[in-house]
Amino acid sequence: QVQLVESGGGLVQAGGSLRLSCTVSGRTFSNYAMGWFRQAPGKGREFVAAITKSGGNTYYADSVKGRFTISRDNDKNTVYLQMNSLKPEDTAVYYCATGPVAIGRASGYDFWGQGTQVTVSS
Repeated sequence: QVQLVESGGGLVQAGGSLRLSCTVSGRTFSNYAMGWFRQAPGKGREFVAAITKSGGNTYYADSVKGRFTISRDNDKNTVYLQMNSLKPEDTAVYYCATGPVAIGRASGYDFWGQGTQVTVSS
């Protein structure tokens, strides 16, 4: 079965950086796109970033463009989200997901990680 495990979340001050990692098992990693989503209290799951199966194309929400970078290492079955210049409004649970194409809709992904908390203090 497919399993996604996120790591790297934590507490950071505004302006700081974090790197999230998500390791996938149970499917051929290089055959699938990967995405990052986040969910703040009282809000729906919001698209953050996505990357195609080979890493040739990346997509970002306007709210994180220029600050966050998604990347993947297919030899390690791992996708990363480098988050720089963090803001308090970035505070959320961050979820890694895998699916057939790199899209910005949560419904386009078939397997999800457990989530990792990112808290940005002001």
